[in-house]
Amino acid sequence: MKRLTTIFFAVIAIALTAQAQLVQPIKWTGEIVGDSVRLTATIEHGWHLNIIELGDGFYMDEYEGTFTETIAKADTVRVRYNACDDKMCTAPETWEFVTLADNQSPITDSEASETQSIWLIFLMGLLGGLLAIFTPCVWPIIPMTVSFFIKRGGAAKGTTNAQVVRDAILYGLSIVIIYVGLGLLVTLIFGASALNALSTNAVVNIIFFLILVLFAASFFGAFEITLPSSWSTALNSKSSNTTGFLSILLMAFTLVIVSFSCTGPIIGTLLVEAAGKSLLAPAMGMLGFAIALALPFSLFAMFPSVLKKLPKSGGWMNTFKVTLAFLELALALKFLSVADLAYGWHILDREVFVSLWIVIFSLLGCYLLGLISFPHDDEDQRKTSVPRLFLAIISLSFAMYMVPGLWGAPLRAISAFAPPMSTQDWVMTPGSSAPLTSHLSPLTSEYKTMTIHDGQITFTDYDEGMAYAKENNMPVFLDFNGFGCVNCRKMEAAVLSKPEVAEHMHKYVLISLIVDDKTKLDEPITLEENGKTVTLKTVGDKWSHMQRAHYQSNAQPYYVQLDADGNRIVEGSYAYDEDIEKFLNWLKY
Repeated sequence: MKRLTTIFFAVIAIALTAQAQLVQPIKWTGEIVGDSVRLTATIEHGWHLNIIELGDGFYMDEYEGTFTETIAKADTVRVRYNACDDKMCTAPETWEFVTLADNQSPITDSEASETQSIWLIFLMGLLGGLLAIFTPCVWPIIPMTVSFFIKRGGAAKGTTNAQVVRDAILYGLSIVIIYVGLGLLVTLIFGASALNALSTNAVVNIIFFLILVLFAASFFGAFEITLPSSWSTALNSKSSNTTGFLSILLMAFTLVIVSFSCTGPIIGTLLVEAAGKSLLAPAMGMLGFAIALALPFSLFAMFPSVLKKLPKSGGWMNTFKVTLAFLELALALKFLSVADLAYGWHILDREVFVSLWIVIFSLLGCYLLGLISFPHDDEDQRKTSVPRLFLAIISLSFAMYMVPGLWGAPLRAISAFAPPMSTQDWVMTPGSSAPLTSHLSPLTSEYKTMTIHDGQITFTDYDEGMAYAKENNMPVFLDFNGFGCVNCRKMEAAVLSKPEVAEHMHKYVLISLIVDDKTKLDEPITLEENGKTVTLKTVGDKWSHMQRAHYQSNAQPYYVQLDADGNRIVEGSYAYDEDIEKFLNWLKY
C-alpha cells in the first residue's frame, strides 16, 4: 500500500498541470528618452515576436530574445503584435504606452484582464483553503498543533507568551512558503507554454479523472489514501531535534503530508484552474490556499482559550468529507468529457453527462436527508439537522433545475462544464429545421458534415461549408472552438443561443472547427511553419494550423465573418465576450 500511494502521489504531480487557457510570451516596457520613446519586448525562449503595426508605420518582422525599438515621441504609442512558436500563434494584441510626465504607463486592457484573472485565482485559493480546514485531516490537527506550541513554549526556560505567538505565526508563514513554493515549482518546471499544450491532452484529462474518482472513493470510505507514514515520522523527528525557524518549517511539512489525503484533490483542482493563466497564477492560487489554511493555527495560538469553543471533530466532519466526495465525482466527469469529445468516443454526450449530474446531486440530497448512509457514518449524524436540510434543498433543487437539459434546455449554470449542445441527441424544440427547407441546396445530401439544429445550418468541415455557402450565396460565420474550451461553452449558452442572436446567425452558414479533435486524417499533411517542418495528423491539427496561419491566433473561441468566396466581410474578429449588444453590433447581417 505504501508503494501504491507513493506512485499515486507521483502521478498526481503530473496531472495537476492540465487545463491551461492563456499564453502570454511577450512582455512590453517603455521609457521616454529625450524626444523619442524606447520600447522593449521581452520574449520567452522559443517564441518569435511578429510586429503587425508600430506607431504610424505598418510592417511585419520576427525577432528572438529581446526586441528594442526607438521611435518618435507621441502622446500614445501603440504596438499591434502577436507571438508564435513552432506549434502555435497567439491572437493579435495591442499594447499602449502613454508618454506621461512621470514616465508611468497606464495599465492596458490586456494587463487589467490578467490582473483580474490572477485575483480570481487567489480568491479560489482562499475558498479552497477554507474548505480544507473543515476536512477530517486538518481540523483535528488545529488543537493538537496549537497545544504543542504552547507546551513547547512552556517547557523552554524563559519563554514568554509573545514568543509562543511568534512561533505560531512563523508556523503559519511556513505553511504559506511551502504551498507557494509548490505553485512556483509547477510553473518553473513546465512553463506557461507547456501547460497550455496540455490543456486538451486526453491522456492527462483521463489521468486527472481517475485521480478524482479515487479520491472520491476514499472520501466515501472505501479505503484511505495517505502518503508513506515514514515521511511524516522522519520530518517530525527532525523537527524535534532541530531548533529555530528550521524546526518550525519541518513541522509545517509534516502537516502538509499528514493532511494530503484531504487537501490533495482541492490543491489539484486549484492548480488545474490556475496553470497557464499566467506565470504568477499558480503561486497566487497557492498563496490564497495557504493563507486560509494557516490562519486558524496562528489565531488559535494567539488566543488559546478560544480552542475550547471549537466543535469537537466527529461525525459532522465525515458528512463534510462525503459531501466533498459527491462534488469530486461531478467535477471528475468534466475531465472525462474533454477526452471523450477529443477522441469522438461518444460515451459522455450532453444528455448522458447531465443525467449523471442529476443522479449525483440527487444522491447528495438524499444523503444529507439521511435517506442513504455509509458504514463509517455515526448514527447521530444520520439525523437531519437544520444545516443539512438547507444543503439538501439546494442539492435537490439543482438536480431538478438540470432535468430540462435532458431535452436540450441550455442550462447556463453548468454550460462551462457540460459537453456542447452539438452532442445532444434528445432535442425537443418546436420547428427546429422546417423553416429552412426552402433555402437548402438540392445537393444537401452530399455534405457529410452538415447538420441543422434549431434552424441553424452548421458544418464541421471548412471545405464543405465554404462549398455550400458559395452554392447558396450565403455568408459564413467561422467558429474556431475546442472540446475542452470552457469559454466556448459559455459563449454558446450566454450569447449564440439567445433568440435575438439566433435570428441573425441563421443568415450565416456556421462552420465550427474543433481545434482539439483527435480524429485521424486520412493522410498526414506535412508543411512548413515558422521555418520548421510540421506534420498535421489529426483533424484538430488541421484546424489549429489554419487558425494560426490565416488569422495569427491560437485562442478559442475565435469568430470570423467571411463572404461566400472566403474573404472577410468584417475586418475584425470576435473573441470571448458575453456582451450581447457588442456581439450584435459586430455581426454584419
